[in-house]
Amino acid sequence: MPSSHHPDLPAARLHVVTGKGGVGKTTVASALALALASTGKRVLVAEVEGRQGLSQTFDVPPLGSEEVRLVSHPSGGELWGLSVDAKAALLEYLQLFYKLGRAGSALEKVGAIDFATTIAPGVRDVLLIGKIYEAAGRRKGGRGSKGGGLHYDAVVLDAPPTGRAVRFLNVNAGVADVARMGPIKSQADSITRMLRDPRTLVHMVTLLEEMPVQESLDGLRDLADVGLHIGAIIVNQVREPRLSPENLRALEDSDDALDELLRDELTEAGLRPTNPMVQGLAQEGRDHALRLELQSEMALDIAEAGPPVIELPALPDGVEDGGVAVLTDELLAQGVA
Repeated sequence: MPSSHHPDLPAARLHVVTGKGGVGKTTVASALALALASTGKRVLVAEVEGRQGLSQTFDVPPLGSEEVRLVSHPSGGELWGLSVDAKAALLEYLQLFYKLGRAGSALEKVGAIDFATTIAPGVRDVLLIGKIYEAAGRRKGGRGSKGGGLHYDAVVLDAPPTGRAVRFLNVNAGVADVARMGPIKSQADSITRMLRDPRTLVHMVTLLEEMPVQESLDGLRDLADVGLHIGAIIVNQVREPRLSPENLRALEDSDDALDELLRDELTEAGLRPTNPMVQGLAQEGRDHALRLELQSEMALDIAEAGPPVIELPALPDGVEDGGVAVLTDELLAQGVA
């Protein structure tokens, strides 16, 4: 357990996790939610893309619009999961504000619901985040309750990838052309206040590779430009050097010198060195050295961006066999939760 909260990260109630596709965004969001729950908090982790990434990560049946308990932690904390669907959110909205009842089902049968959630993406995003807004602000007594504390101590949102995150989170701009007044506009205003509150942090997940790093740095600027508060840059899958500093320096030697060194090492290990074996090892070693050099360059670019940097290790076996727990422990050790 960490002795204190990360000194450069303000305390937050809503953690929004984004990043370029393929960087492990959902895995990191899951680990962050688990880390928060392990400190005794009641936590909700929610997704809005319909990919069922959370159910796969936690190895549970597909999640739906009803909150489901995923983990009960010995600390007393709980982790709940939710998968927000635009169609279900629109039907709920229509019932809440317009009392459509069976008419809502009729609209769905004729395809009106699909049409409405496709033709106006800004409205669709308001409906999706609206479910998160409701859960984040819910009191212990349920909807409309005035007494007691908040139902959830923290909420983690597995948001869309970087390329869509700014539009998704900048809901007021998204509905400006289609809803200048009325319930949707009011909802968008409330959501915007929540998202721009200092207790809401947007965390950017990246890899130490050129494209993810560049997209992350661009995304951070765009998110800040619309008034959102940046949390941490979470660098996922950081690879540790497999070779000693001496061996890395040896890879810079001439081909003949490296060839001789590898043959001596293989012979000493009881192996009979062959030309393909030696050449293959030399190439693999140099590829590894180049990867480490690129990783160092990308790490410098990230460090210069400004937000706190959290590094998570590469998992040899992926998220299977307790991989998410390893990342959870790393986040706790670095004081993120």
